[in-house]
Amino acid sequence: MLPRNQSKSSTTPSEKLHILSQKTHLEMEAAISAIATEIFSRMISFLTKKCKDKTSVDEKLERLEQLLLRIHAVVDEADVRYITNPSMVKHLKLLVESMYRGYHILDIVRYKPFWERIMHEEARSLSSPPSAFTSPIPIKRSRTSSHAKSGLSEKSNDLQGMVEDLEDIIANMSEFVVLLGGMDRYRRPYDTYLYTDNFMFGRHAEKQHIINILLQGPAGQHGAPMVLPVIGGCRVGKKTLVSHVCKNERIKSLFSSILFINGDSIWSIHPEIFRSDRTLVVVEFDTDVNDADWAKFYSAARCRAVEGSEVIIISRIKNLARFGTVNAVFLNTLRHEEYIYLFKRLAFGSIDEKDYPQLASVANEIAVVLGGSLITANVVADLLRRNHDVKFWLRVLRRFKGMVDNNLSMYGKHPKDMLENERSIDITTFNASCPSSLRLMPPRVERGDSSPNQKLDYVPFGDLITGSRTISSDQFVLVAWESRLPPYTKLVSDVHIAEVKHESSISTRKRRSII
Repeated sequence: MLPRNQSKSSTTPSEKLHILSQKTHLEMEAAISAIATEIFSRMISFLTKKCKDKTSVDEKLERLEQLLLRIHAVVDEADVRYITNPSMVKHLKLLVESMYRGYHILDIVRYKPFWERIMHEEARSLSSPPSAFTSPIPIKRSRTSSHAKSGLSEKSNDLQGMVEDLEDIIANMSEFVVLLGGMDRYRRPYDTYLYTDNFMFGRHAEKQHIINILLQGPAGQHGAPMVLPVIGGCRVGKKTLVSHVCKNERIKSLFSSILFINGDSIWSIHPEIFRSDRTLVVVEFDTDVNDADWAKFYSAARCRAVEGSEVIIISRIKNLARFGTVNAVFLNTLRHEEYIYLFKRLAFGSIDEKDYPQLASVANEIAVVLGGSLITANVVADLLRRNHDVKFWLRVLRRFKGMVDNNLSMYGKHPKDMLENERSIDITTFNASCPSSLRLMPPRVERGDSSPNQKLDYVPFGDLITGSRTISSDQFVLVAWESRLPPYTKLVSDVHIAEVKHESSISTRKRRSII
């Protein structure tokens, strides 16, 4: 038997190297296994968290939709009640604002992925950057939307905040609902339900306030007619609001006659318009009125009108509020969230927008570009409602985007503001086949067949923007909208064609490249 130390020395250097190599290999395998296990664990954790986040967002969306449904039901019920309590009218206004803000958050979270997918597909097919739909010049009326979109990375937090806000509102709504149940109901006018575009949107609190004032009776001295001024910007719905108030069954039963007259001719109005019956006179002023002319008109009303007769002034001129015997009702443009909701309701009509998420995402963008114009919302929505092709909707978006950008570049103002100030706008991008510059004049209303420009061609707006109509003259009348109810009024605008200047040809080519 060999000594123990001699046994150890029998291990050769090559064997030692092999043993060391095996040990190192085992250690590396253990390290790789540990790293792989850590990576796999983190990946599983990430996927689990992502799945939970998605589930959480979906649950919050469903909860938000349920809350909005409850609030909307209360608002609809309040809209057919006579709310005589001023505090309840204020409460109703807060409910309406919160409701449309909730719908706006719902849209942002629900339709953002579809819009991003559309932009990605457009970028691939047109070899253009995803910012092709983003205006290089900020549109001031879309600040609310821009602010909302800047926080999309925290959409879950925004969604949670909105859910909590609406839950608080509903928790404090029980007293309002109880009081609402004790108030009289009234029926809507029959023609409210005939067509999608024949209804008054919003203005719940303002309508209740005007009805209350008229029902309270005269506020003038010694039985003189009460004068209520309704003041608001250009085309914000003043006449529509007053018209719907006058269709209210209790208002119609209160007055024997309701007359609509033009304020430009009040000095020549025959005193007999104030008959022996109780009369409501609605006077529309396009310009300021002389104090002497108003004094003559009001003196005749005070002398001849039966006690209880009342006058409503409609105007965009704030100074006319001085003629009121009660505080004026001031109308502002619709809030951004309300405007988007209205536009989509008009564009989709009777179909459910949730069945067309791509179209809904495009509709949100079109509403931002339109800038809050009620007339344009009706005109564009009528065009979109007839064609549910996403490519068509995108083409309409591009052309309106190009039109807005052109006018912002040339004049520094949104086309809506220019038309409200009675200035013409450039609409060349509406028709890519036209080699000339198209100038659109401010719109006007034509009633029935009384058209002052019978010799000019009347071109429907849809034919212009789709290019299905050849423009053969240097001037035509654009028919933006046509009523389907008597007296069949038309909203039209004169369009003048001017040759494009040579120095602007480069910018024109760039502009048409987005069509």
